[in-house]
Amino acid sequence: MSYFSGVFCGSSKPVDEKREESHQQASTNQECAVEERSVDEARRLRVVIIGAGISGIIACVRFMQRIPNVDVCVYDKNADIGGTWFENRYPGCACDIPAHTYQATFEPNKSWSTFYAKAPEIHQYWKHVAEKYGCMPYIKLRQQISEAVWDEEQSKWNLQVQDLEHSSTYIDQCDIVIQATGALNNWKWPNIPGLQEFKGKLMHSASWDESYDYKGNRVAVIGNGSSGIQIVPALLPDVPHINHYMRSRTWISPSFGRDQIEKRGQGLDNFTFTSEEIETFKKDHQAYQEFRKGVELELQSVHGATLTGHPMQLGGLELFAENMKRRLANKPGLIDELLPSFPPACRRLTPGPGYLEALTDDKVDIITADIVRVDETGIITADGQHRPVDMLVCATGFDTSYTPRFLIKGRGGVTLSKRWEETPETYLSVATDGFPNYFFSLGPNAGLGEGNLLLLIEKALDYVTECVSKMQRDNIRAMSVRREAVQHFTKYCDQYFAGTVFSSKCRSWYKGGTENGRVTALWPGSSLHSMKALANPRWEDFEYTYVNDNVNGWLGDGWTENEKENKINVDYLDDNEVDFPRPVDVTQ
Repeated sequence: MSYFSGVFCGSSKPVDEKREESHQQASTNQECAVEERSVDEARRLRVVIIGAGISGIIACVRFMQRIPNVDVCVYDKNADIGGTWFENRYPGCACDIPAHTYQATFEPNKSWSTFYAKAPEIHQYWKHVAEKYGCMPYIKLRQQISEAVWDEEQSKWNLQVQDLEHSSTYIDQCDIVIQATGALNNWKWPNIPGLQEFKGKLMHSASWDESYDYKGNRVAVIGNGSSGIQIVPALLPDVPHINHYMRSRTWISPSFGRDQIEKRGQGLDNFTFTSEEIETFKKDHQAYQEFRKGVELELQSVHGATLTGHPMQLGGLELFAENMKRRLANKPGLIDELLPSFPPACRRLTPGPGYLEALTDDKVDIITADIVRVDETGIITADGQHRPVDMLVCATGFDTSYTPRFLIKGRGGVTLSKRWEETPETYLSVATDGFPNYFFSLGPNAGLGEGNLLLLIEKALDYVTECVSKMQRDNIRAMSVRREAVQHFTKYCDQYFAGTVFSSKCRSWYKGGTENGRVTALWPGSSLHSMKALANPRWEDFEYTYVNDNVNGWLGDGWTENEKENKINVDYLDDNEVDFPRPVDVTQ
């Protein structure tokens, strides 16, 4: 039965003849304004999250927590959740920032066994988070999105899903898509002639064969990025020799959070927590918070080191050089081969526990000559030398171009590949124009060169939940960022990065693997800056399409949900609900 005898728009409920007559008459004389919905009714929305790594898990937790009447589905191509921490299993794989900063703010882990947690322990932590907060029933594994096409008439995304388990394909549909596939997920073989002709064991750091026993093998490791820096010292004890191929030099930073380590009198690179310390953290929350905040404070206090000419940046240059010299003390001549000409942080920083020390071992040869080709037994370099090996490890990273891994077609049939053909650009890293109801986590300009990345991920997803909440509250069926807002953010990024070390001449994935390209991977500021920027959405930077094209639809029919269900309350008078102002002291 209707609660309102006037005119309704888009009603699916039966009406009497008098109301129908009134509706028909009104439709010809005026634009519909009153919708048969309560002002606080939560419209049913279906949200699809692509990827069950860290971003996908946090997104699932927050959507289930904050958005009422929502249907959440998480698709992941892998056989288990965890994203990069499920996929990467190479020797030495670990987080290269302190574990106590690499966790959800709402689920602190007081039981990390080491300062730099290993991949299996990180993977177990995120499985724990997903299970504790009820995500698992909404996650569908071995399901890969191969196509996402926007339907303008229905204001929905039509998705093509590949069931990898059964080699079949099916169609899904949703109101909102959250792409949480990560920035460093699409690994690739390096473009080296003859690579696939190699008859020994060929490995990629992102697709490691854990069943292979490499002990006793002569090894070549190509690449000195973050994975290569971890692999070399991990392999060294079990192999007779390593040829380490470096295309470019890189800075190895002092250990992050070193003040907290030094307080405990342990070695910077091998810090583990004793069972007594872990028990103290569990029993004494204040002691744990003091430690955790101390590490966090160190991590968040180095932003000046990324700004060209800043005293912290100039001082950091000397600090980093002295750190590398100290760690190469067994072979001091190596510093001339390894010290970069570009400033620290131009490429991604990593403390590399044990890496520089491994390079001083007589079992390791550093090779800077260009690789010409690979043959059946080894590697040939530009100096004419052929170096035979038994196992060839490509620690050469990922496709960092932000080229979409599947077809994403937005308004007017424009694909995201075409939209980002010239440069991948976004608005605040979370959306781009022409693709309504489509949001990113760790998309272009979402990474960090310093600070706390997990914090940025959480705040970006908080922002997205605010957008979806607005869509539900204001009866919006399509929400798209304005073109000019994307252009303004792109211009801001370019101007900001021009004054940073990231724009210096160095080959970096921050610039899509180029030396002088645009910085497309990083947030234009600190992680604390991202917190403030993402805290309050600027709704004027978006354009909207409303259900039934009715801009007044959010007002509903004059009722609230509780009134219709006869559950009226006046809790707004409770003391904890009243916003009491501070009284003025009239006696002064």
